[in-house]
Amino acid sequence: MANTTTTNELAFVLINPHTIAKSRTGGVIGRFMSRTGLDLVATRMFAPSRKLVEDYAQLLLQAGSQDPKVRKLLSDYVMKSYAPDHATGLPRRVMMILLEGEDAIAKVCEVAGPVIVGGGETIRDTFGDYVVDEYGKVQYFEPAVLIGSDLDETAATLKLWGRYSLSDGGLLQNTVDINTKDPGWQRTLVVIKPDNFRFPTARPGNIIDLLSRSGLRIMAAKVHRMSVVQAEEFYGPVHKILREKMKNQVAERAAKVLTAEFSMEIPGDVKAVLTEQLGPLLGDEQFNQIVKFMTGYYPPNCVEEDRVKEGRHKCLAMIYGGVNAIEKIRKLLGPTDPNKAQPGSVRREFGHDIMVNAAHASDSVESAERELGIIKVEEDLINPWIRKYYG
Repeated sequence: MANTTTTNELAFVLINPHTIAKSRTGGVIGRFMSRTGLDLVATRMFAPSRKLVEDYAQLLLQAGSQDPKVRKLLSDYVMKSYAPDHATGLPRRVMMILLEGEDAIAKVCEVAGPVIVGGGETIRDTFGDYVVDEYGKVQYFEPAVLIGSDLDETAATLKLWGRYSLSDGGLLQNTVDINTKDPGWQRTLVVIKPDNFRFPTARPGNIIDLLSRSGLRIMAAKVHRMSVVQAEEFYGPVHKILREKMKNQVAERAAKVLTAEFSMEIPGDVKAVLTEQLGPLLGDEQFNQIVKFMTGYYPPNCVEEDRVKEGRHKCLAMIYGGVNAIEKIRKLLGPTDPNKAQPGSVRREFGHDIMVNAAHASDSVESAERELGIIKVEEDLINPWIRKYYG
């Protein structure tokens, strides 16, 4: 049964292999977030096995409030389009997103639109197709996304996919469109930062859309709430740089303030003291502000038990894979300072300043592996949400 302590519901969206292959993932996510006003609480990549596909196709025949003909159409679609590739036997990529909020299931249904698309403004009108011949026989069918039509179907579907989450989900490395043996193949971490999640908006989806120009593949995805401990480890290399970088800046600024206040020149040896004493302090403060931005906790005021808790702020962590992945993603992001980024880059379009700059990406193979070890994008966070609502 659904959780009776809240009026909220948990809804799901399965982004179909065809939609992902056509780089429409960002557009779908952006529309669901902005048009439903729901909270994106979890996401996970799947490479469905034949057993999961068969079980889901059977469930679609039996569950849901749709007409039996529509259920048959969806079931046949899943068997054809979700199943491993016939020629290679390799699985396809599917993304599941979970959305939470009041009347979530009905809102997701409204934005997704009917299975038989019309001429409106729904997800399926934009990204799907339904073509019949002169006799009414379906010639081509692509629903773009699959959703739960009511509470019972939503519960049954989530429990089914939850059972396969560890075996069929997580970090995808051997699918029909991912070949890790290509020369120059790399994987890199992208973190869409908390400033994009202050309220339901299309911004995260728009960023994914911009990154799709890389031609890379999304291998894993997770809604992540970084703890203070994780943030301090993640940004540890930046901390050292900040402590050194601030030395000369703070000395000159402090000397000017003192000169203006006391109408006296500050001797060189005093400036040297300011450099050594104040520089690292300012670097520490800027580092603390970065941690606060990512987690919602200000480290100096954070008690020990809160340091290991998941943060108050969330981000979307993704692993992209492909040839020269690191360079391609960083080029699309642009420089750390949005004001120096090229028009059309992620940081120019969505960034504000050096810290609030929309997204992070690994800058080297070594950094990617270090950061991935901290974030653990392959972690299963959909099952805790399924258990919360459906037991």
